[in-house]
Amino acid sequence: MNIQKSFEETEKGVLYAVPTPIGNLEDITYRALKVLESVHFIAAEDTRNTKKLLNHFNITTSLISYHEHNKMAREEQLLEKLAKGESIAIVSDAGMPAISDPGQEIVQAALEKDFKIVVLPGANAALCALIGSGLPTNEFYFYGFLPRKKKEKEAELIRLKNLQATLLFYESPYRLKDTLKAMKETLGTRNTAIARELTKRFEEYVRGPVDEVIAWSDNHDLRGEFCIVVEGSAGNEAEQQPAWWQNLSIEEHVKSYMTKENYTSKDAIKWAALDRNVPKREVYQAYHLGK
Repeated sequence: MNIQKSFEETEKGVLYAVPTPIGNLEDITYRALKVLESVHFIAAEDTRNTKKLLNHFNITTSLISYHEHNKMAREEQLLEKLAKGESIAIVSDAGMPAISDPGQEIVQAALEKDFKIVVLPGANAALCALIGSGLPTNEFYFYGFLPRKKKEKEAELIRLKNLQATLLFYESPYRLKDTLKAMKETLGTRNTAIARELTKRFEEYVRGPVDEVIAWSDNHDLRGEFCIVVEGSAGNEAEQQPAWWQNLSIEEHVKSYMTKENYTSKDAIKWAALDRNVPKREVYQAYHLGK
């Protein structure tokens, strides 16, 4: 068990997770600026980006890089500084550290060494997009970035299909169209909103059934990072839309994927298992016994 009293004095250093603006620099808080000024070091995802922010507010705190490619090597160095009583602020390029950005690993490592973790509130693109989408906010599921490969992306969407919570995703402009089309194919026609350039001058929301959002994306030059907000499952989709494979045997189900999608038997078995929500082993055995 770990019990932390965040504001009791300690001889050890404190690790601060400090959110930074996602676009508009005026969104930084007074408290965030105070922490960035007072810590011994700032561990930044990209020191060049963070330097611009610090220069804007005349902050001269030393920077050290901490990103996806060096976080394991850097971890011990940061822990040594905390052990010496030096406090560190961890920041990502924009938004909250550890949310689809580096940070989770150093937080876990610091907790294992019994250092304090103090998290500041601040900007987060997903929550801004959720509220601005007009979709239900009482229950939501944040996923982040879906896999890049088509089959892996579709597998994850199938896994999320029956969740009744509003779904939140991040996506790049280069993959947005493909991701929206994959959502239409796997989740069906749902109300969807996309938000781009949040808090910036060209902030934009597009809201409507996914078909209309796809049509919009096909006719516009897509720039900036996107948040996608998708209506959750109505809970009765299975009754309204019988599964296409419902009247097929397992063997026919697998063969259908092999014929229509040109999948290997291995991939076809995996997808049939996902459709039926049964172990792959069960589909494998039924398919090979039926041959």
